[in-house]
Amino acid sequence: MNRIIQIALLLIVGFTANAQDKKAKDLLDQVTAKVKSYDNIVIEFKYALNNSKENINQESKGNVIMKGNMYVLNLMGVTKMFDGKKIYTINPEDEEITIQKFNEKDDKDISPSKLLTFFNTGYKFFWDITQNIKGRKIQYIKLVPTSGKDQRKEILLGIDSQTKNIYNLIEVGKNGTRTTLTVNSFKTNQPLSKNQFTFVESKYPNYIINRLD
Repeated sequence: MNRIIQIALLLIVGFTANAQDKKAKDLLDQVTAKVKSYDNIVIEFKYALNNSKENINQESKGNVIMKGNMYVLNLMGVTKMFDGKKIYTINPEDEEITIQKFNEKDDKDISPSKLLTFFNTGYKFFWDITQNIKGRKIQYIKLVPTSGKDQRKEILLGIDSQTKNIYNLIEVGKNGTRTTLTVNSFKTNQPLSKNQFTFVESKYPNYIINRLD
């Protein structure tokens, strides 16, 4: 009898887990569909990096404008622009610009737009906690990398249950590093200049330009 009860409990737990996984996938699918429905996205965010063992605590604010796979990202005083073919990294402090071709196979060349849909491959996902943050219901999905080589232990993706937009992303590394990106402002379908994603070299007459293209 005890054996039958154990099997029944395992079946119940297994069914619950599968149901939660399906709920997680359904919510992530809704997020992906919502992102793809926008003509453009303008985000202001806060970036925080913490590691108590190494006594590292860094915070910075940034913003990004995205249209398709093109973007202009401003973070920590550096501007990074992608016009669909080349990546331009503009560093005003050093008066230096690096121009390079985009390599889709290079993890370093992942565009900000993919950060809103990165979870579609390479992860197991699980339904996690729900939090009420400033009157907003934020549902968390836990993402666990399927590759043993990945240095990340897990990622918590906070999704606004009403808008289906991403509220924050918490990345926990195997070394104890915790990286948090929180969206402060999420605007869509904004009027953009036709030259929004065009690099104009004449604007930087005294800059050193490194061409890797």
